[in-house]
Amino acid sequence: MTVKKISSRPLTALVMAASRKGFEDSVARLQGKSHKCLVTIDGIAMIERVVQTLIDSECFERILVSIEDERVLQDLSLASHWLREGMIEVVPSAGNLADSLVSFTETVDQPLPLVITTADNVLHTPELVRFFVAAFVQGNGDAAVAVTRESTVRDEYPDGEFGFFQFRDGGYSFCNLFGISHPGALQAAEIFRSGGQFRKHPWRMLRAFGVMPLILYKWRLLNLDGFARRIARKLGITVDLVRLPFAFGPIDVDNPKTFAFSECVLRERRL
Repeated sequence: MTVKKISSRPLTALVMAASRKGFEDSVARLQGKSHKCLVTIDGIAMIERVVQTLIDSECFERILVSIEDERVLQDLSLASHWLREGMIEVVPSAGNLADSLVSFTETVDQPLPLVITTADNVLHTPELVRFFVAAFVQGNGDAAVAVTRESTVRDEYPDGEFGFFQFRDGGYSFCNLFGISHPGALQAAEIFRSGGQFRKHPWRMLRAFGVMPLILYKWRLLNLDGFARRIARKLGITVDLVRLPFAFGPIDVDNPKTFAFSECVLRERRL
């Protein structure tokens, strides 16, 4: 695998692919799969789509998949080939995102700098990954977080039913794409122990960050950059926000509705 020299240090990619709900996941249930990442979308399993995008981006020396057991991937033709050829590796996941990252750091030598994505980011493209990686390695933060403006999404998908965080400077959505360059930023994953999804469950923000950030967010008293700086200070790290100019950046496969939407977009790309 040829790797573009975007960074002077070898980059590792980590794909979060574990099953939190098993057969009860609404997307896994569409095809009777044990894991959402095994569901076929426009002819290809979701996990294979995401890994292929990472490979095609040519940004990474190593690509690792966080999942319960390597055998979960053995029935997938591409994934099993990549495993045999050493193009991808499996690291054991744990009960939640925070514990999975702890497990990752304990089992992988020299894991940083690291780019984290998820197995349901099926619309991401090599161009998007390269854009994010270039911004990440050129930044100064301990971590980088990909976001997309609401206006960017609405311009391309005006009829899409999407949710956005609302700040003083407008709406944004996060893209489940992160860069980690400092070990302290890995510890910040503790905020996801309660499940994350702060937009759908804003009171989790209270437990994770305290009352003031929740008040500032609910009353839209800060723009996104100001809010991010406040949260980063509370976590003891610095964060760079990477604004992706891709309308599909924050769209992942969360439920049957976003599955149908994403499959439609993927089919249109082939035409």
